[in-house]
Amino acid sequence: QLQLVESGGDSVQAGGSLRLSCAASGSTTSPSCMAWFRQNAGKEREGIAAVVSYGATYYADFMKGRFTASRDNAKSTLYLQMNSLQPDDTAMYYCAVSRVFSLRPQDFDDWGQGTQVTVSS
Repeated sequence: QLQLVESGGDSVQAGGSLRLSCAASGSTTSPSCMAWFRQNAGKEREGIAAVVSYGATYYADFMKGRFTASRDNAKSTLYLQMNSLQPDDTAMYYCAVSRVFSLRPQDFDDWGQGTQVTVSS
């Protein structure tokens, strides 16, 4: 069974940077689409960026160039470089896997447990 483990979450001040990682294991093939989502209590889960196995990447509009997603297929690992972090970026960040190239949460079958990012002003 596929397992996803996120890491890299931390508490930082506004303007700081973090790099999140998501390691996938338990699958014989590299996942078709890996994506990052985030969610705050009481809010809907929102997609951040999706990366397919051949490298194409799709970003949500609100990213405004601050975040960069990438993946290492050999390691089955997804990354999210986050720069110029703001308090509004505070959330639990999740990675997920899908067979389709999408940023809709309902299209994703497997989810990690999440890693917390907290940005203070």
